[in-house]
Amino acid sequence: MPEPRTLHDLKNSPWADSPLRGRTVRDEIRANLLARLSSGAELFPGIVGYEDTILPQIVNALLARHHFILLGLRGQAKSRILRELTSLLDDRIPVIAGSEVNDDPFAPISRYARDLLAECGEATPIAWIRRDQRYVEKLATPDVTIADLIGDVDPIKAARGGHLLSDELTMHFGLLPRANRGIFAINELPDLSGKVQVGLFNIMQEGDVQIKGYPVRLPLDVLLAFTANPEDYTARGKIITPLKDRIGSEVITHYPRTVQLGMQITAQEAWMSRGGRQLDVPDFILELVERVAFEAREDKRVDRRSGVSQRLPISVLESAVSNAERRAMMLDENRVVPRVSDVYAAVPSITGKLELEYEGELQGGETIARELIRRAAGRVLDERMGGADLGPIVAWFDQGGALKVPGDERAELCHQGFGVVPGLLEIVSDLGLAPRADKARAVAACELVLEGLAAHKRISRSEELGYTRAKPERREPGYGKGGISFG
Repeated sequence: MPEPRTLHDLKNSPWADSPLRGRTVRDEIRANLLARLSSGAELFPGIVGYEDTILPQIVNALLARHHFILLGLRGQAKSRILRELTSLLDDRIPVIAGSEVNDDPFAPISRYARDLLAECGEATPIAWIRRDQRYVEKLATPDVTIADLIGDVDPIKAARGGHLLSDELTMHFGLLPRANRGIFAINELPDLSGKVQVGLFNIMQEGDVQIKGYPVRLPLDVLLAFTANPEDYTARGKIITPLKDRIGSEVITHYPRTVQLGMQITAQEAWMSRGGRQLDVPDFILELVERVAFEAREDKRVDRRSGVSQRLPISVLESAVSNAERRAMMLDENRVVPRVSDVYAAVPSITGKLELEYEGELQGGETIARELIRRAAGRVLDERMGGADLGPIVAWFDQGGALKVPGDERAELCHQGFGVVPGLLEIVSDLGLAPRADKARAVAACELVLEGLAAHKRISRSEELGYTRAKPERREPGYGKGGISFG
């Protein structure tokens, strides 16, 4: 059935007598949310790790018809959740064609719509807007003005139309009126100046806005949703108390509670579709990348008030895969198999995402990033050792063995080099890290074992010498005879 295009057609359509007519946007979201809960459908696709914590609180806020705020550190999917709210709106709703504020044909609020209805009557043209057109988002910055959000008088409109400045037809509507019958989201709310935050009082309590002090009252129908970072309360600004009082619900977000959840998010968000060559990322590399973020969040040299975004492991994984892809291209290999050395190559993806305390700044971001990778490797090895005896490997290094692993060498040659270390290839196979016949994975697994041993200080590692015995006091005559450097 074609959509009605005039007011007459709309009045004679099923929509006119349906429960959809006359609902506020918060009632609309509530009804659609209840229907989704009843059907058991997924509420927010792609949002992982919040099923038992954050999502129930958001659901409660929406069922209560509350304006709400998501409060949390960077990289906790706050903006993504807000954008997912559009899925709870109706597919399409009718508006008076040409209206800047999405006027309801049966209850217009603007002077333009009322005049058009008076002029055209039943022939008033009707347009239909999609749910994605009913979402307006604004990133708060200190230079945002009341005019940006609410509106202002437009002298040009007044001059062209011969209207008084106080006439509603001379008004240029801001983002908030244009979000009428939809959702208006403000990111980083504390960055709004206090006087601009005051401008939100009326819409949140009385449901209307005034423009430029003229007696123009617009009873808007809007769901307001905000995000904020707790750091902002003292760093760049604050949410003024009367505004906080008007926000119905405050939902505090968090980072993934487990490494497994973090891995799931990272695998979902990271760009991994590299055409041309087969991509094979070992699961222990995925875990290693995720544990880097977990280690950073616990490190005292990293500013906890700033947080460590989930974007860190996503960027690290993409960079590590890219380095492995570059190596495969240079060596003309058909498979792209990232190694621990590729994670080290992704250090630039770590340093830019860490806000360091004073102690950390003294040591340097790159040094800390490398330490985080090594500690993460130690944790991964601990999880996967299963009581395996790594003593023979450590003994070989204690007896003077040394091994330098080039990052851009073929897997076959690296495999031969690791074969010099007694029991190393057998250990990675016995632990299930890599099949015996898969040399590329075996190389990645061997690097993990050696990095884990270095993290526990059972062997030493340096960029110049590679893997050697732990803290050698002095070089004995003949030191390094059992060592190997391949490249």
